[in-house]
Amino acid sequence: MVGVLLADGSEPGPVFFDLGSGSNFHESTSWWDYDGDFRRPTAVAMRGRCACGWRGTKTYPIDWEKVREDDDPDIYDTSGPYAEWEAHLDDVAGRVVALPGDLVALLGQVRERLDRLWLEEDPARRYAAILRACGELEAIVAETGPEAARALAREQEESMPAVAEALGMTEKAPPHPPPALRVPQPLIGCPDRPVRSFDRSRPRG
Repeated sequence: MVGVLLADGSEPGPVFFDLGSGSNFHESTSWWDYDGDFRRPTAVAMRGRCACGWRGTKTYPIDWEKVREDDDPDIYDTSGPYAEWEAHLDDVAGRVVALPGDLVALLGQVRERLDRLWLEEDPARRYAAILRACGELEAIVAETGPEAARALAREQEESMPAVAEALGMTEKAPPHPPPALRVPQPLIGCPDRPVRSFDRSRPRG
């Protein structure tokens, strides 16, 4: 994903938008929202970032004149930060504990079958089947995951950062229940890692 830096080298917090709907405010960390309009911070450069706390070492200047000229932030070249972010995800995935081959195959079959359900002709049936399948998967996770996490916390002699790395996580990941009571998220890679699904789209910012 793409993060930004201010002129002093600091990383700004989220920007907020008053949508005129009472006390609710829209929050954003999209790079194009740090354009200096409406007293928002003005970013001078972008870099790769991940929810796990990783930040890219290389910075890329932002040409706001070109951004405004194109009038579409998706057109602006963010390939540099994205390439570093994707390399970071690949690096993390390479350190994750490998799953048994037969389990990888089974999980792949489940994902593929769920994708095919979207093609069922009867909408009511396909949606109900997808929800039923997700419910079954959640039941497995709820039964197996917490106990495995507790056992790992008890028996693992390594520090929690080392354990987190082996699971494709970090201690800086977004808030979740305590490690001994949670199932590691996501299944592979950092919290930012895209989930492969039937409808895959390029992440924005």
